[in-house]
Amino acid sequence: MQFTQNQLNLVLQQAVAKLQQEAIGLSEQREAQIEAEILLSEVLNKNRTWLKTWSDYELNETELASFAKFLQRRVSGEPLAYIIGFQEFWSLSLKVTEHTLIPRPETELLVEMALDKIPLKADFKVADLGTGTGAIALSIAIERAQATVFAVDFSAEALRIAQQNRQANGLTNVTLVENSWLKNWQYGELDLIVSNPPYVAAEDPHLDDLAYEPYSALVADEDGFADIITIAEQAKNVLKPNGYLMFEHGYEQAEKVNAILSELGYQNIRTVKDLSQLDRVTLAQLPAFSF
Repeated sequence: MQFTQNQLNLVLQQAVAKLQQEAIGLSEQREAQIEAEILLSEVLNKNRTWLKTWSDYELNETELASFAKFLQRRVSGEPLAYIIGFQEFWSLSLKVTEHTLIPRPETELLVEMALDKIPLKADFKVADLGTGTGAIALSIAIERAQATVFAVDFSAEALRIAQQNRQANGLTNVTLVENSWLKNWQYGELDLIVSNPPYVAAEDPHLDDLAYEPYSALVADEDGFADIITIAEQAKNVLKPNGYLMFEHGYEQAEKVNAILSELGYQNIRTVKDLSQLDRVTLAQLPAFSF
C-alpha cells in the first residue's frame, strides 16, 4: 500500500496524535508536530520545508516501516537526538550518540559568557572540560578563530564523536585531549576554563527522565558537587593570574558552588540566570597574586 499526499498528511496527523498521547513531554500539539516532521524528514532524507511543499510523492512500505520504528522509539522515551543522530547547538549541527550527552539550549549561556571574556584579536587559551560532543569547545572555536581551544574528556568514545564534529565543521583551532579533568595538565597555562560537568546527585529523581544518556556524564558524588570541587581545585594550578573559571550547574546549586569557589580563594564570583530565570552558570576569577 502506498500513500499519496493527502493520505500522507493523515499519517503525519496520526503520528502527531500518537506522540501527544504517549510520548513523555510532548503533550503540546506544536512540539509533537515538529518532532513528527523531523522523524519523517530523516526517513526520507529531506528537510521539513520540502515536506510542506511536495506534490505527488508516495511513501513506500520500507519508508512507512522506518517511520513507524522511529515513532515507537520516541514513544518509548528515547530522545529525538539519539534517534536521528544529531542535535542543533549554537550555529552547529552536532553528531550525538549514546556515549555523549545531548547538548541543551541552556548550555549556550556558558558559551555566551565565555565569548564575553575572549578577545576578538588576541591569543587566548581555553579548555572545555567534559566536552562530550564538543558542543561548547566548537562553538567557542567557531566564534574566536584566533583562540586555542582544548576539548577535554576522559571518554575515548566521546572524543571520537567530538573529533567527527570538529572535522565536519572544519575547525583547526581545537585540540582534543583525553584526560580526567586537568590532572597532570601538559598544555601550559590557560586564560579560561569552562565546564558543564556531572552535577546530578545519585538519588535525584530527574535521572529517570535521563535514562538514555551516559550516567557518568550526569552523576557526581557528594550530592553532585564532587567534580566541581575537583575541577576548581585543579584549575588553581593551571589558570593564569586573573584567569576565569566557569561552570554550568543545577538551578539549586548556585549557593553551594559559590561557597566552594570562595573557600578555594577565587574572587569576583557571580551566578548568571538562564532564559528561564534559573541560576545556571557561575564564574569566578583567580586572584592576580596567591599568598
